[in-house]
Amino acid sequence: MAENTPAGPAETGAEMDYAEHERTYNLFLSISKYSSLVIIALLIAMAFGFFTSAGFFSSTVLFILISALGAWLLR
Repeated sequence: MAENTPAGPAETGAEMDYAEHERTYNLFLSISKYSSLVIIALLIAMAFGFFTSAGFFSSTVLFILISALGAWLLR
């Protein structure tokens, strides 16, 4: 049987820009981190507004406080 092993180099494309790769990955991590924070803050504020007698204004203030505190902690 004939062997199908490649005879040429394994990487045939352009050279990788590792600095750009690191910047893109760090941006992805930041977006994931802060979007998770906003979703969690929104869910907590919605639960606070719906299951207590606090109302819309109080839950909005809670959302802003949780978001601001979380952004300060995650920086």
